[in-house]
Amino acid sequence: MTTSFSNLNLAEPLARAVAEMGYETMTPIQEQAIPVVLQGKDVMGAAQTGTGKTAAFALPLLQRMMKHENASTSPARHPVRALVLLPTRELAVQVAEQVELYAKHTNLRSTVVFGGMDMKPQTLELKKGVEVLVATPGRLLDHIEAKNTVLNQVEYVVLDEADRMLDIGFLPDLQRILSYLPKQRITLLFSATFSPEIKRLASSYLQDPVTIEVARSNATASTVEQHFYAVSADDKRRALHQILKTRGMKQAFVFVNSKLGCARLARSLEREGLKTTALHGDKSQDERLKALEAFKKGDVDLLVCTDVAARGLDIKDVPAVFNFDVPFNAEDYVHRIGRTGRAGALGLAVSFASSSDQRLVADIEKLIKTKIELEPMEFDEDQPRIKEQGRINDGRRMYREGGAEDAQPGVEAPRERTERRERREHAPHQQRQAAARDPFFDKPYESSLPVEAQPAWEAAAKSGASRSSVSANIKPKKKVAALFKTTA
Repeated sequence: MTTSFSNLNLAEPLARAVAEMGYETMTPIQEQAIPVVLQGKDVMGAAQTGTGKTAAFALPLLQRMMKHENASTSPARHPVRALVLLPTRELAVQVAEQVELYAKHTNLRSTVVFGGMDMKPQTLELKKGVEVLVATPGRLLDHIEAKNTVLNQVEYVVLDEADRMLDIGFLPDLQRILSYLPKQRITLLFSATFSPEIKRLASSYLQDPVTIEVARSNATASTVEQHFYAVSADDKRRALHQILKTRGMKQAFVFVNSKLGCARLARSLEREGLKTTALHGDKSQDERLKALEAFKKGDVDLLVCTDVAARGLDIKDVPAVFNFDVPFNAEDYVHRIGRTGRAGALGLAVSFASSSDQRLVADIEKLIKTKIELEPMEFDEDQPRIKEQGRINDGRRMYREGGAEDAQPGVEAPRERTERRERREHAPHQQRQAAARDPFFDKPYESSLPVEAQPAWEAAAKSGASRSSVSANIKPKKKVAALFKTTA
């Protein structure tokens, strides 16, 4: 096995691109996978997230496709030969950018298609002809049904983050896509974890695959310092502020479990003076790309996100990941903390666990096979407690707990409400007795209008007139002589 990219004997255009990107020594997954793919064998690879899986499959595939390289402008000379499938738009864009960098000195073409955007620009790119197509399953099926792309010459298929694709229900889409492909092909399956479902998928679509595991299944990176703090739900934001301050951190991922919670937390942190943006599934693709770009440039301090950002996003030098909510799925914990400590760098993973999260913490402990100790959170005296009182019915913003001097006009402070309730509960019984009820309010309603001024229907009812079965407001039908008689 070789450990240097210079010993791979890559084609000159690929070797030049790798050198320009600063690649020198291969990671374990690259060291083991690249020679196997170059030999034309199927691969089932497992590695910790952030260990260079993209280069592990992209470089050998591009090397094998160099024999098809040509400068022709005809789309027929550039059929799809390699298909890379990923679960999310962000991952698809990231992998496509990497493939484009690797192939920039060649005549091999690549493009990416994903949902949430207009199909027309994607269709134009597909019609020009591409050798490498990076796609999410749903949008790829849209293009197949619209006859925008043909996959009958695909030689290589990559299923990246396959476990995530199964988690979010892409198995039927994957089966449909694979049915369009030639049976004679090289299939590569990469995943951070090997679940029983992944193994069944591999047995169905991979032919005698070489299994590559460069780390213990579901292991977390040794470069990530992990902490679990016992914090109540009301004190989580206070704890986040304190750790950011004491550690002097500039940027961090903050993971929550729901889209609504993500949006609310981002707004709260923004009001508290932190440059924050939200990233979740309800955001448009343009909003998601802008949020990621702002975070990469350093314009944003905290990226509050759901598990849509837990997989594969490669943003360098992110010092910390905060699990504001302990993930429901223990495997998502491995992916979340994989956003820090990438490529050998040091990272910090902090999880806030309330009393209701004990079972979830136990699941994580069982998965990573490491004893988790819940640490008490000691707050600095100068760190004020942050607590929201709830929403005001008229849509005004939420107010923090405080006295009458903190209250807005017309909004009673919590302390005042408590004091008023205590005075009412301790008042003499005779003062709280209800006043005698006025008999006037027990009488039935009687109109004060004279009979002639009352509605006709009410006057008729009081006079005892007989009511017909038809309302007086409905005009009776006129009797019209029949022009024709029907005989029995």
